[in-house]
Amino acid sequence: MSRNNRISLLLIAPLLALVMAGFILPIGYTLLKAIDNPQVTAALPRTTALLSQWDGRAVPDEGVFVAFMEDMTTSRENRTFGSMTRRLNFEENGARTLLLSARRAAPELSAPYSVSLPERVPEFGEPGIWRLIKAHSNPFTASYLLRALDLRIASSGQIVSVDDDQAIFLDLFERTFVISIWVTVFCVLLGYPTAYFISSLSDRAASYAMLFVLIPFWTSILVRTTAWFILLQREGPVNATLLGAGIVSEPVDMIFTRFAVYVAMVHVLLPFLILPLYSVMKRQRSEYLKAAASLGAPPWRQFVSIYLPMTMPGVAAGAVIVFMLSVGFYVTPALVGGLQDQMVSYYIAFFANQTINLGMVAALAFLLLLFTAISVAVTRKLVPGLGGTIKA
Repeated sequence: MSRNNRISLLLIAPLLALVMAGFILPIGYTLLKAIDNPQVTAALPRTTALLSQWDGRAVPDEGVFVAFMEDMTTSRENRTFGSMTRRLNFEENGARTLLLSARRAAPELSAPYSVSLPERVPEFGEPGIWRLIKAHSNPFTASYLLRALDLRIASSGQIVSVDDDQAIFLDLFERTFVISIWVTVFCVLLGYPTAYFISSLSDRAASYAMLFVLIPFWTSILVRTTAWFILLQREGPVNATLLGAGIVSEPVDMIFTRFAVYVAMVHVLLPFLILPLYSVMKRQRSEYLKAAASLGAPPWRQFVSIYLPMTMPGVAAGAVIVFMLSVGFYVTPALVGGLQDQMVSYYIAFFANQTINLGMVAALAFLLLLFTAISVAVTRKLVPGLGGTIKA
C-alpha cells in the first residue's frame, strides 16, 4: 500500500468506525437476536440432549423423564426456567402452565417418573409437550422471523400458518407501507409547489420563507403531534371552525383516525422533501425555459418537458427520505391514530416494553429494514432515471 493510500485510509478511518459502530454492528446484532434461541437448551440441557435422539412418535423413555426431573431441580437455582417457559408459551399457549406444574410437583415425585409425572400432569404422558420442547431446543431458530410473517413451527417440526386470530403481522406490514406511500405522495404534492414558490423568490425573501419550513423542522416531533392531537379533537379549534362556518352541522370525529395520522405525519415530514427539492430548484438555469419558449413551447410544455425532468432528482431524494422515515414512525400514529392505524414500530415497542420478547423485536425490525430496502430497490428499477439519486 502506497503512502498516499495509507494516509487516505487513516483519514476515512473515523467514518468507517462510525458506520461500523452505528450501522453494521447493530444490524448484525439484530439479525442474531432474531434467530438466537438459547432459552430451552439453557434450562433443560439434559432433557434436550436426550430428546435430540428421540423419534417423536411415542412418549419418551424413562431416561428422558429422569433428565427432565433433574433439570427441574436445577432450574430452581438459576433464572433460566422463566425464560424457557416464556419462550415455549410464545409458541404454544398453555406450555408455561404445564412446565410450572411439573416443577411444583417435582419434589414430591418418585421413580419411575414416566408414571408419577403424568399422574400429576397428564399432558406429560402424551408426546405433544415433548415434541414442543424438542422442536425449539436448537440454538438457532427461524421461529421469530416466521411468526413475523404469520407462520409458526408446529410441534411436529412443520411450518404452518398461525390461527386466524393471531395472523396480524402481514396486514401490519401492508398497513405500514400503504400509510408510508400515501404520506410520501401527499408530501410530494404539497412540497413541490412550495419549494418552487420559495425558489422563485429573491434571496432575501427566500431566507425568510425558509424560516416557515425550518421552525417546524426544528420543533420536537412529540410537540407537533401533541398540537394536532389538540387541534383535531371534537371540541378542538378545527371542529369549532367548521361548525362556525356552517360546513358541518355536528363535530366530526377526526382524532384516532387514519386522516389524523396522515395530517400529522405529513406535517412532520414535509420539510424533509422541501429542503432537498428547494436546493435542486435553486440551481436550475432559466435559459433552458427561455429557449423552449423561443421555440414556441407553451408554459405547460416547458414545465413538463424541461423543468420537471430537471427537478426530478430532488423529488426522488426527498421522496425516498420521507418514505424511509415514514415506515419507522411510532409516536405520531400512537398519539393520533386508532388501533387500526398503528404501524410496525408500535408492535416493536410493545414486544420490547410489555412482553420483553427481544426475539420478536429483532425479527420485526429486521423484516421492516429488509422490506424497506426491497421497496427502494424496486423503485430504482421501475424508474431508471431516478436510480442514481436513490443510490446516492
